[in-house]
Amino acid sequence: MMTLLDGKKVSEQILDEIKVEVDKLKAEGRKTPHLAVVLVGHNPASETYVGSKIKACERVGFQSTLLKFDDTISEADLLNEIKKLNENKSIDGFIVQSPLPKHISDSKVVNAISPDKDVDGFHPENLGRMALNMPAYLPATPYGVVQLLDKYKIPTAGKHCVVMGRSHIVGLPMSLLMLRNAQPGNCTVTICHSKTQNAKQYTLQADILIVATGQVESVTADMVKEGAIVVDVGITRVPDASKKSGYRIAGDVKFDEVAPKCSYITPVPGGVGPMTIASLLMNTLNGAKRK
Repeated sequence: MMTLLDGKKVSEQILDEIKVEVDKLKAEGRKTPHLAVVLVGHNPASETYVGSKIKACERVGFQSTLLKFDDTISEADLLNEIKKLNENKSIDGFIVQSPLPKHISDSKVVNAISPDKDVDGFHPENLGRMALNMPAYLPATPYGVVQLLDKYKIPTAGKHCVVMGRSHIVGLPMSLLMLRNAQPGNCTVTICHSKTQNAKQYTLQADILIVATGQVESVTADMVKEGAIVVDVGITRVPDASKKSGYRIAGDVKFDEVAPKCSYITPVPGGVGPMTIASLLMNTLNGAKRK
């Protein structure tokens, strides 16, 4: 029998837990956690994501700051704004929403963020510390997946986990978290990517299949074994004239045909997305408590 991994429900539970912690901090006269978000340009999807993060901050009692810049801002000026945030002692953590305009280097932006305020967990120092199983901010999306598996008490030790995608944002850190000596973790991990030949031969072996390729509905039923646990990280707006909005939201997995074969599967939307926001706030809370 298939069970939905309900990220929306679990994220609500985590946000409730965070609010309790924040209320306790305030009652003790300690600093209210403060998250800042930098938004460059007017990408509708980015504006939606940022709005969700600000709303989540309000719900748990965080202080939040939204900094919006036109997509004409120079790389040098954006890096200067990041420097100001690094030096602002009232801010516990901040993120720069992607995607960025083409004239701005993603890597320069990531490297400019102080590791102590990198609550997205993208800075090389945080990734390196995570790889060595040292205290660090974990990348928000992989952290969200791990929390989701944990909340559903899914045993992972000794399982074969196949991760599709090798980005520094999801695929690579996801593989490291599933490999570590922890629960969830202790998996035998295989990574498939764009140059993998016949990926199906690996996905059919997966007890746990985590898909983060950005290829809409590219994982089909013939690629998944019976009883597998499938986590779909993908989220894409697909044109759909039948919808009032003019589009529908789809993942990297063809849900309707894959779901009947699964023991557990995440929906899109309502799966990994809400967990990413909850993890971002958890990182911010932990940063504020450390200070």
